[in-house]
Amino acid sequence: MKVELKQASSYDDEGAVIRAVSVTDDIRNAIDILKNNGLSIPAIMDGTTVMIKAGSIYYVESVDKRTYIYTKDGCFETKYRLYELEDILGVNFLRCSKAMIVNIRKIRSVKAEMNARMNAELLNGERLIISRGYVKELKRKLGV
Repeated sequence: MKVELKQASSYDDEGAVIRAVSVTDDIRNAIDILKNNGLSIPAIMDGTTVMIKAGSIYYVESVDKRTYIYTKDGCFETKYRLYELEDILGVNFLRCSKAMIVNIRKIRSVKAEMNARMNAELLNGERLIISRGYVKELKRKLGV
């Protein structure tokens, strides 16, 4: 694949053009990275609102009608619902259970478990259970 970089004269002129014969998963991933590179989600920790970059999110969990974002820096609460974040965050995130979505770029390894579930180890050492209804999609996205 040929990659070209041309310097823009101002921030208003910045942009990206992708020319492809067909739209593959790799092309979709490239588009998602370009779109979400600057994407930040507002969240609250200790009464302070912070902006969390999408790429720094390990996983998002819904507990007792509250949504929590987990990063290497800690746990943050957000006002977004889980299904809203699933739409906002894009192709690098995958629903792994009824109450959780995971950033597939933060998965170190996966292991088959009993009852057709999988255990995913994240880069930060945490382990998540992938429910059996979501295993097929995870395997497809990871190329397993």
